[in-house]
Amino acid sequence: MITLGKDEIAKYPFLADAGQYLKDKGFTLQQFGIDPVLKIPLEKAFDRVQVSADGKIYKSDLIDGEASDIALENEVFSFLLAIVLLKLTGITTLIKRFALAEARRAEKYLEKDLANITDDSKKELAIKIIDDLFSIQVKKQDDFFIIPISNYLEHSINFHEREWKLVNRRVKNGSVFLTPHETVRLIRKELSNYISSKIFNAKMPSMISGFEEPVKKLNSLSKKFVTYTVTNGEYPPCIKHAIEILEKGENLPHSGRFMLATFLLSRNQSIEQIAPLFKNAPDYNERVTLYQLNHLAGTSGSGTQYSCPSCEKLKTQNLCFAIPECNNILNPLQFGKKRK
Repeated sequence: MITLGKDEIAKYPFLADAGQYLKDKGFTLQQFGIDPVLKIPLEKAFDRVQVSADGKIYKSDLIDGEASDIALENEVFSFLLAIVLLKLTGITTLIKRFALAEARRAEKYLEKDLANITDDSKKELAIKIIDDLFSIQVKKQDDFFIIPISNYLEHSINFHEREWKLVNRRVKNGSVFLTPHETVRLIRKELSNYISSKIFNAKMPSMISGFEEPVKKLNSLSKKFVTYTVTNGEYPPCIKHAIEILEKGENLPHSGRFMLATFLLSRNQSIEQIAPLFKNAPDYNERVTLYQLNHLAGTSGSGTQYSCPSCEKLKTQNLCFAIPECNNILNPLQFGKKRK
């Protein structure tokens, strides 16, 4: 059990029992819908969801990671009320985007606490959070943090970038050396999944008086997340699965996005046809998406067009969903073609 202080509850509200905190303060959800003063946290909750829907991170009331009594209430109340609003809308895309934004927000605080050279208690708590939630044994060594190779391989499998490959890491005595930033970046997906699962498992409330307007606005906001499906040709199960993940508004790992983009580019799909597929991704950013697609297509940067990963590579990344029709193909691009 992680014991949290006031600052930590504000920074990591998903670790605390926000509902119990609300009761301890003597408030009910109904009061936030009718009390003019308590409507302020409700407005902050709406902003918190709206900002996450735009792929941005909510700016808190904390000052240098420290929470005043008012800031603590605003942080915890707005987080709890954001969950209530998300449950009332029931829109998976908004929930996934919110969870990812909150994970990225928590990352910033975890990284700062890990790198704290004046307060060992903050560093130790950050290490305990990572260990308790994700079973990663983190230890401090000089200016780095080290984790067992087994932990690293388990959590880095979804990274396609060259610098995350074990061969490019500093390894000694069975441990991998990481910076504070790399340590917390390693768990972003798991942290996002942890937060979203808490939201999905929360009890479904009935509509609360005073909550109708923000729920209506969020329902309207969600309409911009249109489902786009590429339908020309028969696709292998790995590609179908990737498209389904995006259509549901869930987070497709970078390696999955790389696979999908390079596959479709090899099938002569244009960047304009491919880009909308990623619009439902929780962290969607149009400018970044177009830049990455142009880079993979070889129309920018080095001019090299990237190839679709092999089936063997996809298996190591947990992206293979082989069916009998795959017929032992070596690359998804061979799906549907007879092999001699």
